[in-house]
Amino acid sequence: MTTTSAFIALVGRPNVGKSSLLNALVGQKVAIVSDKPQTTRNRIMGVLTRDELQLVFVDTPGNHRPRTRLGDFMVKTIGEAVSGVDVGVLVVEPTDTVRDSERELLQRFRSQKLPVVLAINKIDTVEHKENLLSCIAAWQQEFDFSAVLPVSALTGEGTDILLDELGKYAFESPHFFPDDAVSDQPEKVLAAELLREQMLLHLREEIPHGIAVVIEELYERETEKGLLLDIEAQIYCERDTHKGMVIGKRGTMLKQISSAARLEMEKVFDTHVNLQCWVKVKEDWRNRQGLLNGFGYRL
Repeated sequence: MTTTSAFIALVGRPNVGKSSLLNALVGQKVAIVSDKPQTTRNRIMGVLTRDELQLVFVDTPGNHRPRTRLGDFMVKTIGEAVSGVDVGVLVVEPTDTVRDSERELLQRFRSQKLPVVLAINKIDTVEHKENLLSCIAAWQQEFDFSAVLPVSALTGEGTDILLDELGKYAFESPHFFPDDAVSDQPEKVLAAELLREQMLLHLREEIPHGIAVVIEELYERETEKGLLLDIEAQIYCERDTHKGMVIGKRGTMLKQISSAARLEMEKVFDTHVNLQCWVKVKEDWRNRQGLLNGFGYRL
């Protein structure tokens, strides 16, 4: 049988639900999710294989004005993702307001002469669906989209139609990933992201953006109760005050974060997990290129 593939870039402003949509399209969790902007820092690939068809989704950080070297890295990631795909998906919220950062993304596609599908996400939040008409009209004035599709990453509504539309851009080729693959992320990277996700969910607004997670050790061992995955994580903060907040009074906050992260890891890795976490301070690491390189953010 002839196999086909397509590479698809998911782009949009911060917090429009790109990672949630990626998880919904792939059918399982491959990207972390929170309600805080700039949750995604790296380019993440999610893979969906259906018989002869393989769709490779490239999730990207939200397009924003960078204020640190880490921000520069995130914005550069968007450009690299857009330059190497077959079709783009611009993910937006169900409003008729088009922002300059979204126009910038459309200009990237226009310069690459790439087809673009508009995915209007979060339609589960729209009480009267006829209100979507003004949203669609506003966006169609901005760009000649190949398709405009209302979807909900939360409920799954419209995702099958979106997948059918994206399948039209597949070309004859070998599959680029094994048919049972769902992501290109190594286990260490995914474990670090799952731990960072819980810090985004548990900590105050400004703290998680100044946190990096590095998995120092990840290995399996046999125990009397079966296979156990040992994970040792280093959490890096920019300030001593932030370190204190991450640890919490008598270590309560770190215990909460670690426990929640361990449960998520057990779901994703489908095995028991022993998670050990340590917290260190690296001042202003988001602007120190050597540290950024060590944490996996290479410009």
